[in-house]
Amino acid sequence: MPATPRFQQSTPQLQQAKPNDLKEFTDIRQLYTPIQPTVKQSAYNVTYVEFSPNLLLQDYIYCYWQLQTSQTLSEPFHYRVVADGCIDIYFELTDPADSYVMGFCKKYTEFPLTDAFNYVGVRFLPTMFPQIFRTDAAELSNRYEQLESVVPEIARFISSHFHDQLSGLEITALLDSYFTTILSKTVFNHDNRFYGALSIILKNYGLINVETDLNTGISPRQLRRLFTYYIGDTAKTFSKVVRFQNILRAKPSQQSLRENKLFFDGYYDQAHFIKEFKNFYGVTPGRAFGR
Repeated sequence: MPATPRFQQSTPQLQQAKPNDLKEFTDIRQLYTPIQPTVKQSAYNVTYVEFSPNLLLQDYIYCYWQLQTSQTLSEPFHYRVVADGCIDIYFELTDPADSYVMGFCKKYTEFPLTDAFNYVGVRFLPTMFPQIFRTDAAELSNRYEQLESVVPEIARFISSHFHDQLSGLEITALLDSYFTTILSKTVFNHDNRFYGALSIILKNYGLINVETDLNTGISPRQLRRLFTYYIGDTAKTFSKVVRFQNILRAKPSQQSLRENKLFFDGYYDQAHFIKEFKNFYGVTPGRAFGR
């Protein structure tokens, strides 16, 4: 693991939004559905389930999730996480004292697991983890780090409240209660110009020209700084991930991938599309969408 960075950074100065400007800030969930599809195609006796958080939390947390074996596997399991633009907290229920946070990743990540496991996670919608915990997303990009060194109070809560006998409903109730309390004390800084640019990307499924289409009254330099702090990378990289996620959500067949050139919008050619898709997913589109 790389050396632990200084996580608690000063928040960039934002223009405080007025109440009627908050729509873009709370619309992310309606505009974006981050998908993690790899388990269904890669293993028997391994399940991945997502749980919806309390309605009060859904503008901030996309889901809680659980990845577990239903019986001991015949060999260790490699879990592939595709790029989704989010920041996740996760931990093993059998060892909750050892928890982690994973930042924005601009390519897929593989985790070598054992032959039996039971992981639980919290997936925050883009920008929300840095907003809630005043943490620079760039310090977590393309890596995972022990949660204790990033947000120690959450690590202590997980360590003291979780164990491997909890049901999905009990896990959800514990997380709902904790994060509802956290959010009730959180003061959000939401610049409508920054979230306006984010909304343009999401509404256009990442198919934008960053230089010309994000003119929301903020300088390119400041916009880059805000994307780096709140997303973890540039607007251009985030747009590529959104475009990739939109293709996953469409679930194209191999035939439609060959025949429908709409899937290649924003790419130089089919070879470029395949290369970028493989970078985000870990396999070619043909393998990902094989029937």
